[in-house]
Formats: sequence, C-alpha cells, structure tokens
Amino acid sequence: MGVEVNVRRMDISDLGDVLEVELDAFPNPWSRKAFINELTTNQFAYYIVAVVEGRVVGYAGVWVVIDEAHITNIAVHSAYQRMGIGDLLLKGILEIAKMLGANKATLEVRVSNDKAKSLYEKHGFENGGIRKNYYTDNNEDAQIMWVMLE
Repeated sequence: MGVEVNVRRMDISDLGDVLEVELDAFPNPWSRKAFINELTTNQFAYYIVAVVEGRVVGYAGVWVVIDEAHITNIAVHSAYQRMGIGDLLLKGILEIAKMLGANKATLEVRVSNDKAKSLYEKHGFENGGIRKNYYTDNNEDAQIMWVMLE
C-alpha cells in the first residue's frame, strides 16, 4: 500500500475531512446535516473512516437492518485512490455488518463505474438487477449488487 492507513469508527469531529472526500467523490454530495443524522439519529447506521497522517481520506457506511446490510457509501479522495484504501474500507464495513448480524449485503453503483464494480466483484458481489434513472444528477441507472456474508 505504501502509506500507513488506520481505519476506525467515524466521529462528528471527522466531518470536515469527510465532507472534503464527499465533494471530491460525488456529483451530488451529502450535506453535513445528512452525516450528522447518520451518526446521531439513525440507529441502523455505522460509519468508518480511513486516516492517513491524521487526515480522513476515505470513508464507508452501512445500514444493518435485521440480517441485511445496505452499504450506503464508499468514497476515497482522488489523491489517495489506487492505494488499496477502498478495498480496506469495503473489507472493514463488511466485517462490521457481519458482527452486527447481517448475512447478506447489497449496494447500488453507477452502471458506468467500472472501477467500483470491479472492487465489489473482487469481494464476491454479483449483479442483482438495475434501478432505472436512480441517480438524480444525470438519471444514470444503478446496478444493484449483492453478496452473501459467511
């Protein structure tokens, strides 16, 4: 990997860096208020961050409801991509989902995002269908992906 990456639970104090990652990664970034709600109100949500030299450079989130995990987001700042951080975050969030009782996980990904789909497939995710016009910025379809957790 080349750099030392620490993965830990996200805290409200991380939101400045998390929002920088969010702005860099997504055309329709979540707001600070949305993240605060996830961290303080949503009883099903769990978020982790990847930290390099004291700076949050990526994060991942999951909602676990009964036995199903829905991965909400995985993002790594473009300056830190291709270092294995996304892989580390995905592994971490899937482990947490299992610890919280999930036996399967799902997510949506842009049909054009081959880099992300390749990462998910590497971890056993398979195509579960299409959500038409899912992304509001350009009406792009989302590919639904699923994996069984052992």
